[in-house]
Amino acid sequence: MKTARVTYQGQLRTKAEHIRSGQVIHTDAPVDNQGKGEAFSPTDLVATATLTCMITMMGITARKNDIEMGKVEGEVEKVMTEAPRRISALHLTLHFSGHNLSDTDKALLENAALNCPVTRSLHPEIMINVKFAYV
Repeated sequence: MKTARVTYQGQLRTKAEHIRSGQVIHTDAPVDNQGKGEAFSPTDLVATATLTCMITMMGITARKNDIEMGKVEGEVEKVMTEAPRRISALHLTLHFSGHNLSDTDKALLENAALNCPVTRSLHPEIMINVKFAYV
C-alpha cells in the first residue's frame, strides 16, 4: 500500500496526504533556500522524524517491558551544510519527567532510541548527538 500522496502547490510548497489516515502536512522551502519558511521544510521533516521515531521506539520498549516512562518531550536542532546542501548533524535532547526509571530501564530506553529505524536509515556521515535528560 502506498504511504503518501504529495502535490506541488506552487511557490515552493507541497501538500502531503497520508493515504491511510487522510492526515495532511504542508512543506515550504526554508528561508535560507528561497522559501518563506512558513511550514516544515523537507529536511525539517527528516529531523522531526528522527525525534518522533526515537520517542515511539522508547514507547514500544516501555510497553514490552512494563516500564512507566513518565512524560517525555524532545527538541531537535538540524545543522545544514552548503556545498552540497544536506543535513550534516542532528542535535536531539529528550527530557523525561514524572518517572521512576531504574538504570536498567534507562539503558533499555536509550538503546531503543539510538537504534530507531530512522536513525538507521540516515546517511552515516550525518552526526547524531543525543542527550537524555532525566528530571
